[in-house]
Amino acid sequence: MQKINIGLIGFGTVGTGVVKVLNENAKVIQERLGAEIVLKRIADKDIERDRGVFVDKSILTTDALEIINDPEISIVIELVGGIEPAKTFILKAFENKKNVVTANKALLATHGEEIFSSAIKNGIDIGFEASVGGGIPIIKSMKEGLAANKINSIYGIINGTANYILSKMTNEGGKFEDVLKKAQEKGYAEKDPTYDIEGIDTAHKLAILINLAYGTNIKLDDIYIEGITRIAPLDIKFAKEFGYRIKLLAIAKEDAGKIEARVHPTMVPSEQPLANVDGVYNAVHVNGNAVGSVMFYGRGAGMMPTASAVVSDVIDICRNMKHSIKIRVSPLSYLPSEIKKVEIKNIETLEMPYYIRFSVIDKPGVLSKISGILGSHNISILSVVQKDRKVGGAVPLVIVTHDAKEKEMRQAISEIDKLDITLDKTVYLRIEESIGAGE
Repeated sequence: MQKINIGLIGFGTVGTGVVKVLNENAKVIQERLGAEIVLKRIADKDIERDRGVFVDKSILTTDALEIINDPEISIVIELVGGIEPAKTFILKAFENKKNVVTANKALLATHGEEIFSSAIKNGIDIGFEASVGGGIPIIKSMKEGLAANKINSIYGIINGTANYILSKMTNEGGKFEDVLKKAQEKGYAEKDPTYDIEGIDTAHKLAILINLAYGTNIKLDDIYIEGITRIAPLDIKFAKEFGYRIKLLAIAKEDAGKIEARVHPTMVPSEQPLANVDGVYNAVHVNGNAVGSVMFYGRGAGMMPTASAVVSDVIDICRNMKHSIKIRVSPLSYLPSEIKKVEIKNIETLEMPYYIRFSVIDKPGVLSKISGILGSHNISILSVVQKDRKVGGAVPLVIVTHDAKEKEMRQAISEIDKLDITLDKTVYLRIEESIGAGE
């Protein structure tokens, strides 16, 4: 039976999972592939620590170049993460005519154009299924399963940490800070959770999905990003009363050749499937003009789900190699000559309903002042809630609007926050009423 040698750079959590999958599923992989995948070398800074999996110590090295420069290794798996030295490793592997599999969403979101161009130039395959959604096969679906479609919209819950925090706040109560601390104790949040809670990790993944969906090369800076740190228990409570759940959504929409690209906390109607994706699970809802709406759901991170995606890419590339095929599908699905710049819509031009929570003094005339300012900015009120009474003290005043322009919403809130009746910075959240419908 043919043997195909691979090398692994990065023997951390996911790298350990890759070894487990290759060991435990060796038989079924061979039966599907018709070849044996041989893990010839593993490189990591720490080759002494016990990972809980059997590895012949003779294949361990601290020098990644032993893998990249080995003429017998055909596929390099990069699981170092970050920008450098991962970028250098990948580009050097391409120069040495080695195929690459990576889970590095930050690198692809910031330097994807260079990485993909180098792969094409060198006639090499790159697999990156694990970069978005962990074990969910969203990349292959976008590249192949949905290739017949013009993609109208993408809505994604693609960060397990943020979704876990919001789910816990919704289902069990608690302040953001307290729930984050519990998530860290359970290992669902990093010691430094900034990328997760500020929406940056989600934006990295959205950039990759947009590039696949629309044949472009947008960067992180093109995406509007808001995190979840300002979400309070009050907002969770009022969301429930209005029939919504709050989710950190990655959103992309195409309209007349222009693209919306945004990540922010969003109120989603409770009956929508995405609203009920809880805990560390991820989901991506895609609407295509032929297929309609489809949703992909599963574990978006973790050792084994992510390793499943990595090894699936390895198998794909091995199948190509067996038939002497190179770049059967272009990295971004579109032909390289068709990759184009697209215009990203400024979020201030967008129009949608809003949830607004004011902290105001409880006295007569407050609502009329606020509604007057909203009206002067063409913002129409759908409903109002003010339950608590604290005469002369601070109370929440909550308003849900009809569709309004973001720019006018910002102007109105800026004006209202300067009034002597407002006691804290106003919180406002965007509402997505009909996910995937009528796009």
